[in-house]
Amino acid sequence: MSRLANILVAAALSLSTASAALADTFELLMFERAGCVYCVRWDREVGPAYPLTPQGQLAPLRKISLDNGQPKGLGLDMPVRYSPTFVLMKDGKEAGRITGYMSDAMFWGIFAKMLEAQQKPVAQEGRS
Repeated sequence: MSRLANILVAAALSLSTASAALADTFELLMFERAGCVYCVRWDREVGPAYPLTPQGQLAPLRKISLDNGQPKGLGLDMPVRYSPTFVLMKDGKEAGRITGYMSDAMFWGIFAKMLEAQQKPVAQEGRS
């Protein structure tokens, strides 16, 4: 099994056990620019599989172009300066960020950790 497949399986198992605890709305924003070679690499290496994964279904992808300047009103903690930049949004607010793209394995590993950090502790819910 490839390293990417191992990462996807581990992330899917992690997400499946936490899916009941995730009642929030997630979205993954991908900020890109025309001519960005790393954006093209992500589109080729990750893009086709992304919407088919548990992560892609939990946090649908929305691409945003930086070609016309910095978008306003997105709930970001700070401006996006580099492309690609991936911002995990939770209920309309920034919950995590990946700046740049090195490889599919690195993307999936960091993204899985960002999603795991958003899990609510199930054992603590309902306690005061």
